[in-house]
Amino acid sequence: MDLELTGKVALVTGSSSGIGFAIAQQLALEGCHVVLNGRNPERLQAAQTQIVGSSSVLADVRDPDACQALVQRVLEQHGRLDVLVCNVGSGASVPPGKETPAEWHRVLELNLYSTTQAVWAATDALVASRGNVICISSICGIEALGCPLAYAAAKAAVESFVRNSARSLGKHGVRINSIAPGNILFEGSVWERKLKEDSDAVQAMLQREVALARLGSTKDVAQLTAYLASPLGGFITGATYVVDGGQLRS
Repeated sequence: MDLELTGKVALVTGSSSGIGFAIAQQLALEGCHVVLNGRNPERLQAAQTQIVGSSSVLADVRDPDACQALVQRVLEQHGRLDVLVCNVGSGASVPPGKETPAEWHRVLELNLYSTTQAVWAATDALVASRGNVICISSICGIEALGCPLAYAAAKAAVESFVRNSARSLGKHGVRINSIAPGNILFEGSVWERKLKEDSDAVQAMLQREVALARLGSTKDVAQLTAYLASPLGGFITGATYVVDGGQLRS
């Protein structure tokens, strides 16, 4: 199926590894000019060498000034921005009830502000191209699953941000959606570590909690991202899509 993305310019934040890298790969396969982003120069360069025709910009999107500079660099390189994928985030935090003000700030900065600031910085460019945004969230933002409290709150805020931004952005022809992944396995992920520590416990959890009884792959998220970024998803905005194998079934 042709997703009609050939020639589009896509910026994927947090794309040197994991889900972000898979999204960048998928968009490149669909014909996008992909701009990778990350904070580690060695990992970012290694990722770029694996995606033919891609470019990369080193930037910390937790910093609003860095977000503006990142978007400006994309515009200087490509002259436009059609797709913004906000993927920066991490579920690593302290157990529920152990949060300090500093930990709240750190987690919100990484998992919420990195998204809102990137969208803010890119809005004018996206209005000019009538482009779209895909924010990577988590099922932890939808249901109480025992996730770190600050992380769950941050992801719930991302999903609210998407819903409440849809109307104002839609007036300018810009779409915004989010994807809430469940348990996704990739190199360096928490699920890779848990499988090594106790594979039987992981399998038991999957049988008990997940309708499809397996972990997801980064490709599961990447393919949906590409669809939402494409004209085929042109009547979809303000929505959160759950990609969790049926863990949330309400």
